[in-house]
Amino acid sequence: MFEGWGVDLTVVPRGPAAGGGPARLAEALPLASMPDAELSLELERVQQLKAALAAYEAALVVTLAGQRPEADDPRSGEPGHSASSSSPVPGASEFFVEELAVVCNTSSVAADRLAGDSWILVERLPCVWAAMADETLDRPRGQVFVDVLGPTADGVAEQVAPRVLPSAPGLSLRRLRAALTREVLAVDADASEVRRAEAERAAQVRLYPTGDGMAEFSTELPAPLAAACWSTVDQLAQMAKADGDPRPIGQLRAGVVADLILRPWDTTRPPVTAHLTVVSPLASLGPGAGPPGEVAGQPITAAHVRELLVQLDALCPGGLQAPAGGSLEVAVTDGSGALLATAGRGELARIARQSCGEHPEAAGGTAGCGCPVLGPPPAVDGYTPNAAQRRFQRQRDRGCRHPGCGQPVGRTDLDHVTAYGDGGPTDCSNLCCLCRRHHRLKTFVRGWRFVLTEHGVLRVTTPGGITRTTRPPGLRDLTGQPARPAPPPPPAGPDEPPPF
Repeated sequence: MFEGWGVDLTVVPRGPAAGGGPARLAEALPLASMPDAELSLELERVQQLKAALAAYEAALVVTLAGQRPEADDPRSGEPGHSASSSSPVPGASEFFVEELAVVCNTSSVAADRLAGDSWILVERLPCVWAAMADETLDRPRGQVFVDVLGPTADGVAEQVAPRVLPSAPGLSLRRLRAALTREVLAVDADASEVRRAEAERAAQVRLYPTGDGMAEFSTELPAPLAAACWSTVDQLAQMAKADGDPRPIGQLRAGVVADLILRPWDTTRPPVTAHLTVVSPLASLGPGAGPPGEVAGQPITAAHVRELLVQLDALCPGGLQAPAGGSLEVAVTDGSGALLATAGRGELARIARQSCGEHPEAAGGTAGCGCPVLGPPPAVDGYTPNAAQRRFQRQRDRGCRHPGCGQPVGRTDLDHVTAYGDGGPTDCSNLCCLCRRHHRLKTFVRGWRFVLTEHGVLRVTTPGGITRTTRPPGLRDLTGQPARPAPPPPPAGPDEPPPF
């Protein structure tokens, strides 16, 4: 299908860089001495290569999908079958996207988009694929073809693309989208209504962390409804500004959105409790700068940890208390961030009163025996983990551990990495959190390999041999730190030769 095509590359000899490694292109090529015209031509060439590589990537994705047929998936009536799952590449395994996500080191959502777009480009828009491969159409314009023509009915894209393609390089992205849309309506007048209905069914609310203790709360709505919501938020924020609120208008709009959703003044609605897990080293709770803690998996400063705990009534003159109407859980970590134990407020109080149990004279701290009194829950007989193990594992993993997956821990299963039927123990060293989809993949799909190592480090290998490693949140990677120097050898005795 792709015979006779290749990426045109210019080979430039590259010597070693100053640091001893391979030279970078920007260092190997004489950029500083290039005239403006040559720099512009080089940038244009880069855009052409991006298009050719995008076409090559699409061909690779579609070819790999062909090596993962849906016939390998569990069938109806077999364990692991899911009637609601499908692949964006017709005929490919529903789990192909998961392999593509690991290979490309991205999320399942991004891999699903890449797989679907690649199939549309190669199979439904071969003329667009060829134009990108031949470097006559750039990647952004090729993506417009995919976005507009991908959702259309069979035969529509095949008719429209050749009509618009000759003029596409000279059109702006907006005008190209409009031209494609007009042609689609000319071929299939019902397409616009069908796509609108499909887009409304795909409406979604998303949350993205943006750093510095902030996050983006995004809502995708039908355009008229979104415009009405924006107008309401803006008018209320402008009213607050006119009343003398000195905060920036963007901050006022954000506050209006939060108030309209949470409605703190409305006591007629059923109460809703928001549960937030706070993980912090003990040093962060004392005076002065301590190590950073975490809230919902995002790093924050020690001062922010203390401020948050005060707001939640977790720190008070009477000691560490649960917030009103909620619960308190303490996670104990070592210096590397590895989870050692979890405990509730009552458990901590009992431990403080009873010490280790083996040395009752040490109760109350009058005599430090040094025995560990709090650690991971022990293994259990049988298949089902107990409540202590579930609490420990969910606090350690805090979400699905499959590479690139973002499912929260509340939507995961506690899975035996080495199957219980194969002798895997029901122990924290053999348990990890996987969402239902990745639990099915690990259990029923051939060729995948999952290995759990010390402190919950998970290594996942695809059928094609690509391995990715995920670490529990907060666990630092110590492998890259310099090793301590070996101790000097003992001095040689008078009758001993020196060591070699």
